[in-house]
Order: sequence, then C-alpha cells, then structure tokens
Amino acid sequence: MDGFSVLRNIGGMLLTAGLAILSVGADAEAERLPAYGVDLEQTSVSGISSGAYLAVQFHVAHSGIVRGAGVIAGGPYYCAENNSGRATRNCMKPDETHPVPDAAHLKNLTDQLAQSGAIDDPVQLRADRVWLFSGTEDRVVEQPVMDALFRYYRSYVGDDGIVYKKDLDAGHAMITETDGAACSYTGPPFLNDCDYDAAGALLAHSHGPLEPPAAEPGGRFVAFDQNEFLPDRKAHDHSMSDSGMAYIPDSCNTRRCRVHVAFHGCLQNEDKVGDAFYRQAGYNRWADTNDLIVLYPQTEARYGWGWPFWTLNFVWNPNACWDWWGYDSADYHTKNGPQIEAIRGMLDRLAETRP
Repeated sequence: MDGFSVLRNIGGMLLTAGLAILSVGADAEAERLPAYGVDLEQTSVSGISSGAYLAVQFHVAHSGIVRGAGVIAGGPYYCAENNSGRATRNCMKPDETHPVPDAAHLKNLTDQLAQSGAIDDPVQLRADRVWLFSGTEDRVVEQPVMDALFRYYRSYVGDDGIVYKKDLDAGHAMITETDGAACSYTGPPFLNDCDYDAAGALLAHSHGPLEPPAAEPGGRFVAFDQNEFLPDRKAHDHSMSDSGMAYIPDSCNTRRCRVHVAFHGCLQNEDKVGDAFYRQAGYNRWADTNDLIVLYPQTEARYGWGWPFWTLNFVWNPNACWDWWGYDSADYHTKNGPQIEAIRGMLDRLAETRP
C-alpha cells in the first residue's frame, strides 16, 4: 500500500502515510453487545498495521488483563509520541534523518506513564506472551521498526515469551494459509496467502496449545452498537463506526469463554473490502474449537469537522485508521484514550454475567 495518504490536519498539520489498516462495518442491524461471562484475565489482542499499533497500545495500557499480543507490521508503544511526522517517517520508513525509534527511550516514557496511573504497571507484562511478524517485502512498515518493537518488548517480557517471525517474503498484509492475494503483494484486501496461518500461530503462542481448528466456522456473527462504549456515546466523533462485529462460537453459549480482540488496518473497512477481514483473516475456525470469542471493533473514515460543526470536533482520518499518532486525542495511547476506553468497555460487557 505504498503511497496512500493518512492525514491529520489539526493546527495545519498534514499527515501523509502508507499504512494499510482495516475498518469493518456491519451489514446487519446493530444490536446491544451481549454479556457472556468471559474470563477477562485471559484476553489476548492482535492487529495488522495501524491495528498492530493499537494492539500494542491496548496491551501496554491494560496489561493487567491482556495475557498475549500478536503484532503484524506495527511498531513500539507510543512510537509517534503525538507527532504525525514521526508516525510516517521514524515509525514506518526510518532513514538517517529520521532514525528508528529508540526502544530504551520509549520504555522510559512507558514507566513514567505507569507512575502517573495512565497505564497499568508494566511489571505485569513479564509473564505475557508476544508474537511478532514482519514480511521481508513489506515496504509500508519496514522491518527495522518491528525490530525496535522486539527490543521494546524484550525490556519487559521474559525471553521465552517472545516469538519474532521475519523470514517470509510477505507484503504488508494479514498473513493466511489459503486466503487472499499472492504473499508478496501489498494492496486490498490486505490479506495474503503465504501458506502460513498467522492467526493460528499467534493464538497458540498467546494461549498455549490449542485444539485443531474447525473445518469451517460454525458460530455466529453479531453486529453490535459501538456508540454506547465511547465516553460521549458518539462513535463517529472518534472515527469509529456505529457498529462493530463479534464472532461467537456455539460453545460460548454454555461454557465460559475468553476473548481475542482482532484490530484491522487502514483501508480495510467494509466499504473497501467487504467482510474479508472478519471472515477470512483466520481467527474464527480456531475460535470455534477453543472457546474464544473474537471481537472485531471497527473504525470509519473521517474527513474533518463533525456535526454539528460548533462542537469543534475535528478529525482527519480519511483512510479509517486506528489512532496511533493522536488524531483524536492526546491520550490515545493510555487508558483514557477514547478508542482504548471503548474497547475496554466492550470487554467489560462481554465479561458481565450471562443473563
């Protein structure tokens, strides 16, 4: 996806980016997200591109409940430091003028945020499981950025807790065993057939040995209302879609399940790629046989002022990316970030006692 624009125009700033990120809407009428009594402390997260950055942000901010993270084509926590220029350069395509992010510096910032209470104590990352992937043909988020993420996590996570796969000739995409374009391709729908099951690999690393996946997904998709989980109940104001998607295995109707949150990337919203991500990324077959609900929260494209215009709600995110550089809030990387707060609210709902 080289050359596509990710824009932020607050105070006259223009962000030009090449991230490929996914925004999935629901073609069914949204309902209230059900309660399933899930085990909140068995939560895992993953994401591709901007979704990878959000997965890292959510993992670090809520390390008290997240036990594992899968990161595909992302970068270290708080990489952009609220700066759109750093986002598109240092955090995607570093060079001599814009060097690779300093993992030690970002660790110091993380520790400071923990001391202020903005995020959970990172000591809780010690026992977590982290699975990283970077394709050798990825020209959007280049491997040195993922190398910096590896160094960042190494400062917290035990040596046996990290797997870093970087030897496939893959482009900038979610990597699958059978679905999508050629492995080295970068472009819609950002799903690449590399004869490799990334979803299965990251889930197994996060949760331990898994039962074999189902031949075909047999659960149900639930399109749910995302507005209620935003602090102001206005998903659009934060570049989130009115509706998100959840995949519910039949086993979760009678057994206690856990949750995996899968974050799409830019330009992967339903308007662009249909239901490709939440149906073909590879998670659902594993979910069916391993008591996993898969949460697929969704962004939407924003083009400036919200409505009514006098609310001064300005967001420039035409490619429906997740907020990893501060287009929506200066607190985007903390527990107070509106998008992170919304995801935590969804998890809390799923953890409520089943009616």
